[in-house]
Amino acid sequence: MNRSVSQDKLASLYPAHLATMKSRHDAALESTGYDHIVIFGGSEHIAFLDDNAYPFRVSPLFKAWLPVTDNPNCFIVHTPGKRPQLLYFQPVDYWYKPAEDPEGYWVGEFDLHRLAKLEDAKAFIPSGRVAFAGEWDPSFGNWNLTNPNPQPLINRLHYDRAWKTEYEIECMRQANLLAARGHRAAERAFREGASEYEIHLQYMRATNHKEAELPYGNIIAFNEHAAVLHYQHQERERPKDVHSFLIDAGATFHGYASDITRTWSKENDEFAELIASVDAYQQELCAAVRPGLDYREFHLLAHRKAAETLKKHGFITVGADEAVETGITSAFFPHGLGHYIGLQVHDVGGFMSDTEGNTIDKPEGHPYLRLTRVVEPGHVFTVEPGIYFIGSLLEELKNRDGKGVEWAKVDAFRKYGGVRIEDDVVVREERPENLTRAAFAAG
Repeated sequence: MNRSVSQDKLASLYPAHLATMKSRHDAALESTGYDHIVIFGGSEHIAFLDDNAYPFRVSPLFKAWLPVTDNPNCFIVHTPGKRPQLLYFQPVDYWYKPAEDPEGYWVGEFDLHRLAKLEDAKAFIPSGRVAFAGEWDPSFGNWNLTNPNPQPLINRLHYDRAWKTEYEIECMRQANLLAARGHRAAERAFREGASEYEIHLQYMRATNHKEAELPYGNIIAFNEHAAVLHYQHQERERPKDVHSFLIDAGATFHGYASDITRTWSKENDEFAELIASVDAYQQELCAAVRPGLDYREFHLLAHRKAAETLKKHGFITVGADEAVETGITSAFFPHGLGHYIGLQVHDVGGFMSDTEGNTIDKPEGHPYLRLTRVVEPGHVFTVEPGIYFIGSLLEELKNRDGKGVEWAKVDAFRKYGGVRIEDDVVVREERPENLTRAAFAAG
């Protein structure tokens, strides 16, 4: 989708999104006894013993309202029944370039006030009971702002974040299109013999992202590096022998994230066959997404499918149920099946059972699952099963019992590191929408 078409579509979807944001905040304010809410986008911070700033990351509570993601010291002031106010930081500065005037489909929905200094925001803080959401600064102490980030209010906002508006889903659709472009460039670079770091550079060039704009640090892993789940090193030298390539990399669009993983074999070998099997059952899982699905059961289904795949390829000899119950699959698939995604890569609310902040426990023996809720239409999450050959976990399994595992076959695959396939999926009433597969199909 080209940029002009995208912006037209976003313009048509944004009013309903903003109405939803107002409604959610109105309900949260009423239920917690506040009259207004002030949402701070966050400050820029200087590194310790330095005069350079860390990359700025805007608060998700702020960017839920509007796509201002790169300008610190901005505020939204919302009072139910009134137009929201945007306090937009725009100092007079010749050392650094201040933010441009805001423009776009969303600007006309706000009363805009420019701030030359951070303290100028104090004049716009309403009287009455004011809730504050965001990063707290001690200078706010005399601004009629008390009890920052009241947990009952934050709980309600976080719980509601699970339901994405069509505007948000469109932003995530665009983020997937950008990331798919990067993944295709990364695979080409891998086939051409590039190093991990060179692939990283090709990915950023293809997505038109700076490193600070990535939703998370790219995982670009050759060989055994793919067995490190959050591998971040990115070797600059081209290795002598390359057997496999795992890339876990996303993109951002208007503050919304995508999160995609693909795995490739250097040769058309047994590891390529394993990748194809993981890809096949990952697509089966994605197709099974439906309203009312308990994600805990979904995660356990993924483990049974992983067990079937391990047996099919000769890594284990026991049945699927036994492999799951005895923890064999957890040695090969140690992380959770997925997580909510949206304003944050690991979006909030994954364990919440209600607006009060009560939580839903993870299945016993699966401590790293990030999502335990029953999913509903409008929820968006990742589906990312994997099979890995992680030395420490395999040694632990061998020392614990070791039965039911073909260790010679497992040892032969350690050089590949592992396989992970990950897509971003929207729950719909009729059938799931796989944002990632659609992005790759778009070319």
